[in-house]
Amino acid sequence: MTVVGLPWERLEGKVQPWHRDRLAAVYVRQSTAGQVRDHQESTRLQYALVERAVALGWAPSRVLVIDEDLGHSASGIDARPGFQRLVSEVGLDHVGIVLGIEMSRLARSGREWHQLLELCALAGALLADPDGVYDPSDHNDRMLLGLKGTISEAELHLIKQRMWSGRLAKARRGELVVPLPIGFVRRPSGEAVLGPDEQVRSVVRLVFELFERFGTVNAVLCYLADNHIQIGVRMREGPERGELAWRRPNRVALQNMLRHPAYAGIYVYGRSRLDPRRRQSGRPCTGRVRTGCEDWFVYLPGLLPAYISVEQHERNLQRMDANRARSQSIGVVRDGPALLAGLVVCGRCDTRMTVRYQRGAGGKLHPAYVCARAKSDYGQGQCQQLAGGCIDEHVAARLLQAMAPAAVEVSLAAAEQVETQRAQVDRIWRQRLERADYAVDRARRQYQLAEPENRLVVRQLERDWETVMTERQTLGEEYDRFRAARAGTTGRRSGRRR
Repeated sequence: MTVVGLPWERLEGKVQPWHRDRLAAVYVRQSTAGQVRDHQESTRLQYALVERAVALGWAPSRVLVIDEDLGHSASGIDARPGFQRLVSEVGLDHVGIVLGIEMSRLARSGREWHQLLELCALAGALLADPDGVYDPSDHNDRMLLGLKGTISEAELHLIKQRMWSGRLAKARRGELVVPLPIGFVRRPSGEAVLGPDEQVRSVVRLVFELFERFGTVNAVLCYLADNHIQIGVRMREGPERGELAWRRPNRVALQNMLRHPAYAGIYVYGRSRLDPRRRQSGRPCTGRVRTGCEDWFVYLPGLLPAYISVEQHERNLQRMDANRARSQSIGVVRDGPALLAGLVVCGRCDTRMTVRYQRGAGGKLHPAYVCARAKSDYGQGQCQQLAGGCIDEHVAARLLQAMAPAAVEVSLAAAEQVETQRAQVDRIWRQRLERADYAVDRARRQYQLAEPENRLVVRQLERDWETVMTERQTLGEEYDRFRAARAGTTGRRSGRRR
């Protein structure tokens, strides 16, 4: 007998009393946190399925609401604890019917959708949406549910394809808003410009100049740490979004700065791709992997304001790649007194020789250049070994002889470069002091403008004023110690030169 009325009432005898003895599971999901916040009507409709379950004959206490997946996508990439809980309850024969506002809320992946159908068929559980009630063990209903799952999966593909095409077209015009690295800000009009803070720009330029001089990220990091230089970062999320925060330098931040094409004025898109295998491996990572510049989707030079030239950016990339310890490249200079580490090549087998040290009398290290590639890789005998002391002395003498005509010019140029960087560091310190002076003056003006009678506000402003004055005093003392230590270092170096 067919009952005329709402689709939920067209039960056709599928709901049996033993179904009502089990739970009615109401699955609630929204794909993103923005949808949960902005599209609240859809969430209300999904929670209203509780009333539908009651209308189908379930007691309110037997209705289970599973809403752990609010803000989780159903594309099959992200883990969904709510869906896993639903599958577990169905597999344990606890669920008599699963209610969803539409099938795409349950799953947009064919693998997860058919997994749920198979479990419901084995457990005898029903599925229901606003169009009706379905029995997965029934052939016709199973075919209809499979068709709905296929349509849902195809719908997701079409949505992604349309969004990706629009995003790529906008990026090829250079109009797509992408996150900007340190030292850049975006105007309300969407235009990317250099940061307005002079200290932030000075630190960014200093990083590139230091890498041009030292050639390694570790040397740049140590220089910044020794001189107590911080990096200004714009907060991207949270209540302080857009505010400037000062962070101590770290290796990852410096590597990202040196590798990012935006500092050379290049607008790029597609520097990383999503690898679903890394997301599903259980490791704490985003699943994104870096790609080579030949695989980038967009490469538009000259579109952004630049800190360095394109040629310098390419040199930095080549230098960082050469610093990697590989047999094909020299690699970065390691610790030890050997002068020719990574430069000596065996004349017999044409492989790069390694350095070994032997500790002699008084703890002095004596280097030796060894060709042991055949021994370590193929189990053969050692090719040859040379004492490093005499070779280093010979090469050093030839090098000094070749540089003798230009020794004065080289020394003057090196001294000028050192003094320039010292002046840059001192200017950054003075900018920090200027920022601290401004904070003290601002706190003082806020305290003076407050009404004396409003003690609730005045007391807090007074504490803020005292805090920034203490910070200014501490910063001034650190600057004095920094200048004294630098002067002592300069004196010791001058004494050694004399």
